[in-house]
Amino acid sequence: MFSPSKHGSITGRSTKTDSAEKRRLKNNNLDNENHATPSTQSRLAQLWAFITSHPKAIAAVILLVSMTLFLTLNVNGHWDFALPLRGKKLLALMVVGYAIGVSTLLFQTLTHNPILTPSLLGFDSLYVLLQSLLVFFLGAMSFTSINPIAKFALEIVLMFGASLLLFRVLFSKSSQDLTRLILVGVIFGVLFRSLSALIARLINPDDFVVVQSASYAQFNTVNPQLLGISFIICTISALCIWRWRYQCDVLMLGKAQAINLGINYQRLAFGLLTVIAVLVATATALVGPVTFFGLLVCALTNRIARHMYHSERLILVSLVAMICLVLGQTLFEQVLGMAGVLSVVIELAGGLVFLILIFMTQRR
Repeated sequence: MFSPSKHGSITGRSTKTDSAEKRRLKNNNLDNENHATPSTQSRLAQLWAFITSHPKAIAAVILLVSMTLFLTLNVNGHWDFALPLRGKKLLALMVVGYAIGVSTLLFQTLTHNPILTPSLLGFDSLYVLLQSLLVFFLGAMSFTSINPIAKFALEIVLMFGASLLLFRVLFSKSSQDLTRLILVGVIFGVLFRSLSALIARLINPDDFVVVQSASYAQFNTVNPQLLGISFIICTISALCIWRWRYQCDVLMLGKAQAINLGINYQRLAFGLLTVIAVLVATATALVGPVTFFGLLVCALTNRIARHMYHSERLILVSLVAMICLVLGQTLFEQVLGMAGVLSVVIELAGGLVFLILIFMTQRR
């Protein structure tokens, strides 16, 4: 029917047609991929923009998820026992997170330095010295049988009274040098630590174990009897701090600029120092000394905050601190089976953040 030449030409044409069709389909697929890639990238960019533009909302959602996991994970049907117990521990973690985070943020605002914490004033060292003195004079058995409310009140009154005396002497109308106040606090901290080390050498090993256990923060053994007092103290302090939020914004401009803009610097600074002392004393008496936790959460807050206004950062630092404690305690209790201690991990992470901030400051 067909000659060989015609059959070859038809076969060649069909081959060329097939190859052209394949190239066209390949080009269409590439075009579709090129159109899809910018669309995916734009969606990711929009998601990231939403996260960065709503840090408080995202932090609140993460906190709610953390609270839900903390209350419900591995309950196994024992709701009547687990919920009240975990609810009290959850409230304690949130109170401590608020107290440590807000006090550190206010202290950094007052000193204009992002690597300083209220522990420089010697609160932690004074707390450890008080525990050592109580064990030394009363003994380990009597120390463990002290009324927790009376002990809590004694610790708060002693730490707050010492800080108030320090503020009155070194931060008067004639002298408002915060640098000298911090240096004196560091010196007293060294003195208190030296006295604690001396007492540790004088007591027997059994009593020393009690002092050692009381010298570290314990987030899983909070006394529920102390929550009511701590919550009231934090609520009153929150009302005072919220009234000062705009004055704190002006204070970030510097002492001279704040005074020129009508801020009563001496009264505001003394009020902030008083609130800081109350919050740190409350958190320390509730769970124990925590050195670098405030530095860690303030660094995270400054990183994700949209601006430096205290109306946003005060809320954000509280949420971040609560997330760290609640989510961390959930991980160590329910997932790892108490294989580690949250306070040790927090101190390690906070110390690393402290070193990073120092190196970044030196480069600038």
